Amino acid sequence: MIESQPPAFTQDASDPKRISLAGSWTLDTAMAAAQTLRKLPDSVDRLDASGVLQLDSAGVLLLLRHAAHHGMPADGLKFRDDHRALVATIEEVSDARPPAKRDYGFVAALERMGMTVANVGNDIVALAGFLGQNLVKIARLLRQPRRLRATATVYHMEHVGLDAVPLVVLLSYLVGAVIAFLGSTILRDFGAEIFVVELVSIATLRELAPLMTAIVVAGRTASAFTAQIGAMKSREEIDAIQTLGLDPIDLLVIPRVLALLVMLPLLTFIAMTAGLAGGVTVGAFDLDIPPQMYLARMHETLEVRHMLVGLSKTPLFALVIALIGCLEGLKVQGTAQSVGERTTSSVVQTIALVIIIDALAALWFMKMGW
Repeated sequence: MIESQPPAFTQDASDPKRISLAGSWTLDTAMAAAQTLRKLPDSVDRLDASGVLQLDSAGVLLLLRHAAHHGMPADGLKFRDDHRALVATIEEVSDARPPAKRDYGFVAALERMGMTVANVGNDIVALAGFLGQNLVKIARLLRQPRRLRATATVYHMEHVGLDAVPLVVLLSYLVGAVIAFLGSTILRDFGAEIFVVELVSIATLRELAPLMTAIVVAGRTASAFTAQIGAMKSREEIDAIQTLGLDPIDLLVIPRVLALLVMLPLLTFIAMTAGLAGGVTVGAFDLDIPPQMYLARMHETLEVRHMLVGLSKTPLFALVIALIGCLEGLKVQGTAQSVGERTTSSVVQTIALVIIIDALAALWFMKMGW
């Protein structure tokens, strides 16, 4: 066994910028090694450790951090051949230090806000580009119908449409009932409980049914799209698709977009029916309004334009949900953590954008008198 010797260095007389190291550079001599490195002249840009007798991970880490701190070139450190495997291993973790504490000052808050705004802008640009790419390829289907993946489209129609019907019906029915309860509580003081019919009908057809359906689909379907495509991306299946000469957009994105464009308006119509049924139920059991009278009042006062306004927003909701879900899946970096992050991001983005679009559409229709 080699006896441990204190770390030492000698300066090359012919080349003052070159230092030769000697002795033992191990955990036992770490303090002495650190003091030795502090004694080195600042002009030194090369360290020759080939004369070191003993070297372990602590010594390698000290030398690597000293070289990085003083800006030495990549070839500024020279080790013995039997030490290179250890050095290569330590280099991979030499920078794995605990992250610096987060600054909660005002300037740091402004910096984080600016970065968030920039990221949002980049996401909007990416979504706009992805939308254009899909519109071009959907238009290409008119000239080349053989590119349409009919089987995949029908499969996704079943997944995003039929499988979501029970949940959409239950939530829409309960929301319609809740709106009727709230409306009757206020209108009862004025003896105008009959106007609950108009309140539930107009609110359900114009806003609640389209918005609730889009939010349910955003949470259920956008996350599924992101997870499915992200898992394929992490397993390099999308690279394999491109290697085979196939287009991932045609194969993975367009069937999902078309399926959602077809099924979301149908789901919204079902949600409208369920919401109106919730109002009828509350009217019959709590407001003493018989179903025949409720339906007659709704037939007299309700206009078809309210339903058309609600349905007119659903294709835009479907496009946003499908595109964001697929785009976030394609952004996955290849790790399980990335899949989870992108899935969360897709749900947040779709729900937020759906609510923003619905608010803007409500203002626009109100200003237009529709």
